[in-house]
Amino acid sequence: MKKLLIASALLTLSAPVIAEDVKVGIILGFTGPIESLTPAMASGAELALSEASKSGSFLGGKTVVGVRGDSTCIDAAAASSVAERLITSDGVAAIMGADCSGVTTAIANNVAVPNGVVMVSPSATSPALSTIDDKGFFHRTAPSDARQGQVLANILKDRGISEVAVTYTNNDYGKGLAESFGAAFKAQGGKISISAAHEDGKADYSAEVGALSASGSKHLAVFGYVDQGGKGIIQASIDADAFESFVMADGMVGDSLIAAIGSDLDGSIATLPGGAAGADAFATYAKSNGVTPDGPFVPESYDAAALIVLAMQAAGAADRAALQSKMMMVANAPGKKIGPGELDKALKIIAAGGDVDYQGATNVEFNDVGEVFGSYKELEIGSGKWNTIKIH
Repeated sequence: MKKLLIASALLTLSAPVIAEDVKVGIILGFTGPIESLTPAMASGAELALSEASKSGSFLGGKTVVGVRGDSTCIDAAAASSVAERLITSDGVAAIMGADCSGVTTAIANNVAVPNGVVMVSPSATSPALSTIDDKGFFHRTAPSDARQGQVLANILKDRGISEVAVTYTNNDYGKGLAESFGAAFKAQGGKISISAAHEDGKADYSAEVGALSASGSKHLAVFGYVDQGGKGIIQASIDADAFESFVMADGMVGDSLIAAIGSDLDGSIATLPGGAAGADAFATYAKSNGVTPDGPFVPESYDAAALIVLAMQAAGAADRAALQSKMMMVANAPGKKIGPGELDKALKIIAAGGDVDYQGATNVEFNDVGEVFGSYKELEIGSGKWNTIKIH
């Protein structure tokens, strides 16, 4: 019996120690008003994690994996509960997400910041997120709607559109964008005939469209969600022959909208973060790895996950507080510029004691509150697809 015990102990001592995977939470609205967009966003983030793992250079050969959680996009309580589970039960080192501004704010304020966990959102754009008391734990790779509103106003001025009706989803994202756009449009001499909130999840939007149409405007700006109220407002407007064209922002950009409504959308325009110098390189790299590169916020998701990986490498461990202290360092100059698909190079530079300046797919450069200035695509629908007209 003693011999068996000794043999067992020797086998245990000689067996290789298998390190646990490093875990990163991926919190996105896999159900809800942008559910058609989030699978591609998650794949973008997971591409960066897989790239780091396959390199063999991440934290001495460790593997980093994503753990998905559903933010629902709109239910703050559900999103906070998911974040709590990922942090306490799954032990994630950081969070890539969330997506929609309201749930992102709730997770940051109620869960992530109190627990000292870094969040990098690829798509939460509310201007209010610039001033939350995040203690340096919240970052975003999508620019604030304070900028998107200005870009959209400039586009309408260039196109000779001087009056619009506005409808927005009744939450942090919709309100923030409507306010930003309204201020910029009016400053340029534009007129907003009506600005009215709409609720998501309704079966009939004819009453809302009736009020918007009564304003007399030929153009309707829709600041909503592609799979929910925004789509419903546009469909009801077309059914009532209420407006000549539609003006949209990032939350409305998705192939599902064109698939649902069709050629009645031709000539409609929208803004979407993107078009940076690294976009083409990311598109090539993503396609070669089976990831659709041109969906809304897919490049931003890749960059968000990549930054988390590089910060952990710079910290020398998947330690929450330590990686937070390195986020700004790996995102900004000085250092070797790093593009999409170059994480192995970046990880090796950091391991050797060097510095990197991660620019990635979207030309990342954080300001003092951890957010980017960003560039925007001016899109126009035609021939059954979203066409890029110009980069702003």
